[in-house]
Amino acid sequence: MTPSTETHAQLPGRRRVLAGGAVAALGVAAGVRDSARAAELPLLGTYDVVVIGSGAAGMTAALTAAKQGLSCVVVEKAPTFGGSAARSGAGIWIPNNPVILAAGVPDTPAKAAAYLSAVVGADVPADRQQSFLSHGPAMISFVMANSPLRFRWMEGYSDYYPELPGGLPNGRSIEPDQLDGNILGSELAHLNPPYLAVPSGMVVFSADYKWLDLAAVSVKGAAVATECLARGTKAALLGQKPLTMGQSLAAGLRAGLQSAQVPVWLNTPLTDLYLEGGAVTGAVVTRAGVAGLVRARRGVVVGSGGFEHNAAMRAQYQRQPIGTDWTVGAKENTGDGIQAGQRAGAALALMDDAWWGPTIPLPGDPYFCLAERTLPGGLLVNQAGSRFVNEAAPYSDVVHTMYDRNPAAPDIPAWLIVDQNYRNRYLFRDVLPTFTFPDDWYSSGAAYKAWTLDALATSIGVPAAALRTTVTRFNSLAANGKDPDFGRGDSTYDHYYTDPSILPNSCLAPLWLAPYYAFRIVPGDLGTKGGMRTDARARVLRADGSVIPGLYAAGNASAAVMGHSYAGAGSTIGPAMTFGYVAGMDLAGAL
Repeated sequence: MTPSTETHAQLPGRRRVLAGGAVAALGVAAGVRDSARAAELPLLGTYDVVVIGSGAAGMTAALTAAKQGLSCVVVEKAPTFGGSAARSGAGIWIPNNPVILAAGVPDTPAKAAAYLSAVVGADVPADRQQSFLSHGPAMISFVMANSPLRFRWMEGYSDYYPELPGGLPNGRSIEPDQLDGNILGSELAHLNPPYLAVPSGMVVFSADYKWLDLAAVSVKGAAVATECLARGTKAALLGQKPLTMGQSLAAGLRAGLQSAQVPVWLNTPLTDLYLEGGAVTGAVVTRAGVAGLVRARRGVVVGSGGFEHNAAMRAQYQRQPIGTDWTVGAKENTGDGIQAGQRAGAALALMDDAWWGPTIPLPGDPYFCLAERTLPGGLLVNQAGSRFVNEAAPYSDVVHTMYDRNPAAPDIPAWLIVDQNYRNRYLFRDVLPTFTFPDDWYSSGAAYKAWTLDALATSIGVPAAALRTTVTRFNSLAANGKDPDFGRGDSTYDHYYTDPSILPNSCLAPLWLAPYYAFRIVPGDLGTKGGMRTDARARVLRADGSVIPGLYAAGNASAAVMGHSYAGAGSTIGPAMTFGYVAGMDLAGAL
């Protein structure tokens, strides 16, 4: 992804404003902190609710407000809608939702509350945790009733800590069902593209990737690949434009907004929030190159995403080394909404954290590793050539460990080491088994290949003897099927992205066949998770705990209800949509 720092997309608009009018120029140059100047800007419209951002949080908030009878507009900085949600696999973690209950998942409110409390701890107030748990199922029902979206249970995708009280080894996560993009008409062209494109001619769900990785060595994997191709063929014969994962989620929410006649203004970045008497009553935005005011009778919902592409904010709040080019979040996410909220008096929390994951900095786009670090026949080593973590642990935990250990035992970058046997068996990103990796993976320093472990160690700058010792130790553990060093395979979650044909532990297999490969691993992320502090009603809070009237936040513009942890697949999107729904209901007085 292209590095981005400050709110670069706004700068051309500001220059045009300087040429277009002195009053507008004064307002924008001052950050529109002066309400009198802001009030003199052109009025672009007056609505009950103004929503900033067209990701999962923003569109859910707008759909909810509209269906409660409120007039609403969505303003979006990007030329596309969908934000990071459209780029994602769109897992949604919502305990006790109607989809999993209909599938027979043995969830209960008591189990969910016990589990979330155990995962999150004291980082997030209990009433906010409870708000998420109690309103999440209603949100899913609401979205299904007011959009074309339908959902599927991701059976077997374990909660990330299933051994904790209330954890479910078979999982609570759901994902969007297939959707025909034709329902959007010409608006489909404005859908933010996916982070990783689905193979041509196939219709693939997030839950399929586990098996597609194994298609060369597993009967079920081959069957799933055939099914994905059959879905694609059927869709083509019917003249459909099949969408799944984040593409389906964003398109379905956008179709709901179309039906509810909610306008979505693209290419319209937020400049600042507009306050009167201490209450937020609108937003200053730049539209068609001119600054203008959009008034909100009831309030503004900020769903503008995190600050993953703002290098200055990352340097201010987060540990080093950090890079805006290691994130897969939408490139427009530069913290505009968070900064505007802070100027309005919002307290911030969790700014040091992100939805981390081990990432390979491939040329063009970084690659967020899920299965590759978990499949048997691979291990992670630090710059001393030693293992330092359970490679199959939840991805955020792996990166937390990298940062925690890095000052004393450098783990950034780390290295994923695999052999040719691994490469003969498993898909790696989108490179089929036995196929060669692109040349630029090697020329960029993201990947290395050598015929001996010693030569590989020299290439990546780790001690050769240490790497040999580490691999020898790892191979002996793999033969026994137990990892007393780091517990790989002890949790049910560890076995999700693995190879069930490998015994006695589907997570562990020895490295024995040359050549050997090393992949550079850095602390990437799906987006940042720090932002404005909010209460159980999604209202933004000041440092003293008081509410800023008229200001709401959801998604990555708000401090995550997951705190410093991660309950299961979809712990980003599930709460984002839920608190978008909560905000819309509260604005309508229906909560």
